[in-house]
Amino acid sequence: MMGAILGDIVGSPYEFDMGEKIKDFGPLFTDDTEYTDDSVMTIAVADGLMKAGLNGDDETIRREVIKAMKVWGNKYPDAGYGLRFISWLSLDDERPYGSWGNGSAMRVSCVGWFYDTIERTKEVAKLTAEVTHNHPEGIKGAQATASAIFLARTGKSKDEIREYIAGEFGYDLTRTLDEIRPSYRHVESCQETVPEAITAFLEGTDFEDVVRCAVSLGGDCDTLTCIAAGIAEAFYGVPQNYKAEVLARIEPDMRLVYEQFTKFNSVGEIPHL
Repeated sequence: MMGAILGDIVGSPYEFDMGEKIKDFGPLFTDDTEYTDDSVMTIAVADGLMKAGLNGDDETIRREVIKAMKVWGNKYPDAGYGLRFISWLSLDDERPYGSWGNGSAMRVSCVGWFYDTIERTKEVAKLTAEVTHNHPEGIKGAQATASAIFLARTGKSKDEIREYIAGEFGYDLTRTLDEIRPSYRHVESCQETVPEAITAFLEGTDFEDVVRCAVSLGGDCDTLTCIAAGIAEAFYGVPQNYKAEVLARIEPDMRLVYEQFTKFNSVGEIPHL
């Protein structure tokens, strides 16, 4: 969860292909790095899951996640949400709207830390996605992201993670970043964000390198880096000085949810079980 928020913050100045497609783009944190809707909704999902409880049934999880997303989304209405999500936030109607956008994947990181089995991880990732993003691609993107985090924090190698994600979800993880980068553009679908984010994780050599790999692709950079860094946290951990930078850039109520989650979560912030 910390990694996902960090990725959002670091990637935010480069969204919409606003930077050069290079890894050496300067310091991770600058005056222009700030959280966006990715961080707000990451916090919202964590808040909802904690209220539902580890043993909450599916309906309770759906109800609490919807409630938390609407509370947090309306509390921070200018964080950069898509138009359809803004409409969903403003209406009493809680029905999903069939999106395959990458919003389902950017908010799911806490699910990968929360449960004891990959089966339950995928089930709950689906629940957190389909409250808005009930298109099969929206669900798949959330499940793949949460599964990669679960596998990373339970000690699987990168080769094992690659094999599982490609086999289970059908994503093409054979391309290198050098092959992806030249033609990659700003796109907000799961199917053109999640595989690229996972590739950035697979190709990175440590936590910071994963972040830099993701930013170097451009595109929907805050979301792509949010997803990649969320997985990298589970594999490498997040350096303490970077955690301090993130906590200084989010709101006090967001910090409180993060602190509650690390205590409530049976895994906490341990990179591997």
